[in-house]
Parts: sequence; C-alpha cells; structure tokens
Amino acid sequence: MPTASPSFQDLFHQVFGALPRQGPGNRVCAARALTLLPDLPAYPAVLDLGCGVGGQTLHLAELTAGSILAIDRHPPFIGHLTATLVERGLTGRVRARVGDLADLGLPAASFDLIWSEGALYNLGIPRALAICRPLLRDGGYLAFTDAVWRVENPPAAARAVFAADYPTMGRVEDVLALIGAGGFEPVGHFTLPDAAWWEDFYTPMERQVRALRERYHDDPAALAVLAEIGQEPDFHRRHGDAYAYEFFVARRTSKSGSTAGHEVKKEFE
Repeated sequence: MPTASPSFQDLFHQVFGALPRQGPGNRVCAARALTLLPDLPAYPAVLDLGCGVGGQTLHLAELTAGSILAIDRHPPFIGHLTATLVERGLTGRVRARVGDLADLGLPAASFDLIWSEGALYNLGIPRALAICRPLLRDGGYLAFTDAVWRVENPPAAARAVFAADYPTMGRVEDVLALIGAGGFEPVGHFTLPDAAWWEDFYTPMERQVRALRERYHDDPAALAVLAEIGQEPDFHRRHGDAYAYEFFVARRTSKSGSTAGHEVKKEFE
C-alpha cells in the first residue's frame, strides 16, 4: 500500500524540530540581555516559556548558575530537549515539561527571571504580562523578544503576512507602553542583529527543507507544504528591513510601583 502523505503538523515538526531553535536569536543576544539584569541573584530560579527544543534554554544554562524550568506546548520539542538535557548532564538543574502558556499552574512568586523568545505574542503581550507578573518575585525580571515594525508604513506584502499571524504587532514604543501599563518597569531593549535570524534559524531551516524535498520528491502534497514553509526565509530577505525582533527586559514593580522617572536603556549597535 502507498505511504500516506505526511500532515502539515508532521512536516512542521520535521522542519522546526530539527533546528537549533525555533525563532530568531542566538547566544550573543542572550548574553547581552542578561547584562541588563545586574542584580539578578547568583542562583536565580528561571522560567523559560515557549522553549521549543531548548536552544535558548541551553544558553541560559551556560550563562546562569540557577535552576531552569522550560515549558513548551509541543511534546516533540520537549522530548527533544529532555534527551539533550540527559546527554549533557543538566537534569539536576534544568527541567523540561509540556505546558500551556495560558494555564501554567505554577505557584506565585516562584521565579527571579521569566525568559521567553518569540512566544509571548501567541497570548498577546497584555495577557502575557498579566500571566507572568504574579509568577515573579518582587523585583523579578521578564526578558522577552517580540516582533515589531521598523517603519511607519510597512509594505503591503509584509502587512498581509503579519496581519494573519500577529495582527496586533506594533512598534517598539507600543510594546514599551504595554510593559509600563502591565505592572512592569521597562529596563532596556535592543534590536536583534541579522545574524540572529540566520545562524541558528533560517540557514538550517533552508537546509532541512531541501533535505525533506529530496525525501518527499514524489509526494506533491508534502512538497506543497514544504514550499509554503520554505517561503519564510525568502520573505525575510525581501522585507526584513520593515520589521525586526526586539529584545525587551522589564522588571516587576510593586503593586504601588510606578515607571515614572525611570530611564529605559536603549542599546545601539
């Protein structure tokens, strides 16, 4: 009997699950963001939301000395990360589990740092802030990346793509305003460099898509899905000057806290 064509979800995991990370970012950016947290405890309790296969989780394990709980909703990603943690002998201080970002079921005031690269937009930033804030201890930090527009009038093609995936996407100042309104003090932010899109994300993605096209060369349905997935890097080549990923670092304020009078550190390349 002929082999059934793989589903979109199956091909999605075959592509994205094979990548070092599932979105823009790299170790250099993680280290840079951590420099904006000078008084983070020596052994912080860290929560990594939307960890994927754990690219940034492993960076955090290298760059910090505390405990890390990594959560993602996709079981194959968590299975991949769990195997990596065993292989690297990190299970003593890094745990990975399947979970819903909207319903984490974690105790309040449990973490010194919540980290999330490219995942909070799935909830909407205001809702994500409302979920994260109670989980942080007083003065705890939230570090996350989010897609933002870089220009006032993005090309229609770029707007159309993001309207489907992230209709509330704004500019840096819009995210900073949401942070301030959500019970956080904006501490600093910087734009991810182009290398953070290509080194561990789009370059290996294109390599994996090519390999899968060879595997499914006689399967038109699979090839159509792979063609759709493969459009993303080319879209970034054509329209990447219109949008960016920004790394934001914010600090949980007290209930009566105010962000007034605080300077937000904008780092320049």
